[in-house]
Amino acid sequence: MPTLLFQRSHRTVLLTLGAALVLAACSRTAPPAEPVRSVKLLTVGTSAFESGSEFAGEVRARVESRLGFRVAGKIVRRQAELGQRVKAGQVLAQLDAQDYKLAADAARAQVAAAQTNRDLAAADYKRFAALKDQNFISGAELERREATLKAAQAQLEQAQAQLAAQGNQAGYANLVADVSGVITAVEAEPGQVVAAGTPVVRIAQDGPRDVVFSVPEDKMAAIKPGSDVAVRLWAANASVTGKVREVAASADPVTRTFPVKVSLPAGDAAALGATAYVSPASLGHAGAQVIKLPTSALRQEGKATAVWVLEPASMTVKSQPVQVATADGNQAVIAAGLTPGMQVVVAGVHVLQPGQKVSIYAPPAAK
Repeated sequence: MPTLLFQRSHRTVLLTLGAALVLAACSRTAPPAEPVRSVKLLTVGTSAFESGSEFAGEVRARVESRLGFRVAGKIVRRQAELGQRVKAGQVLAQLDAQDYKLAADAARAQVAAAQTNRDLAAADYKRFAALKDQNFISGAELERREATLKAAQAQLEQAQAQLAAQGNQAGYANLVADVSGVITAVEAEPGQVVAAGTPVVRIAQDGPRDVVFSVPEDKMAAIKPGSDVAVRLWAANASVTGKVREVAASADPVTRTFPVKVSLPAGDAAALGATAYVSPASLGHAGAQVIKLPTSALRQEGKATAVWVLEPASMTVKSQPVQVATADGNQAVIAAGLTPGMQVVVAGVHVLQPGQKVSIYAPPAAK
């Protein structure tokens, strides 16, 4: 009898355990509690803007001309070389002037013929004037001889003018530097046939120097002629102050930027083509009080830029859209969206969710 009671008790216990296991398997597992993430915070405040707008430019001569022959022809010689310093009156290149010399010879022959005709007409007029004094001819006949003399004189003057023009044409076969300067480009070679006015060399005139740089459209309105610009040459540590001399009225068709010319102080010996860095005073904001954040605090929320702001009462974070104005070194300058005193998450922003509880990260104490 005890054995039967033991078997019944054992069977009851097994059935109870089996039912408990079935109920446990059918019940839902409770979700794990959301972790409280530790975040690094930055209290928003204002600080001085340190960076400025700096552009790269190039030193150029204020006056740079492209010189070409005033007549067409074949280049037989070019004395000018790239980088050569030339003086006013120095021959830079020469054309084959044989045809122009022949034309001058022809014009000279025409002058001789016109001179002979004029002399003959003058002799006739003198002879007929003597006959008129003796009343052997009428006054009308003498007037015809006088008209013939005047026409012969006009033909002589025309031939002389043509001779002078042909002589100039022959002289134009020599390309002469009209100013002293440096050859900055060579655009034609001996043996090449060029038309009148085709550029052969480019010369940078000695004298004042400019720094030419380009600015984007959004900053062009702030640069005015006469405003100060800090110029720093790449090969030198010293800076000089120049003035804006010219602002282009239209954008470059390729870069869509506006060229600006800055005049350097008189006597500045900057080398042509040297690289210069310019900082317009009108674009400088150094010292202005602005709100700055590390770039690690920023995140994209659709098409907007946003940051996580701490709600101290509930120790949760909320998304706050901001407007970024520019950069100051490795920090972003915030134009709108934040006020001093707010606490912004600056690390781990991509693992947070709106309303998520957080704790303030405390660096480990140094041992």
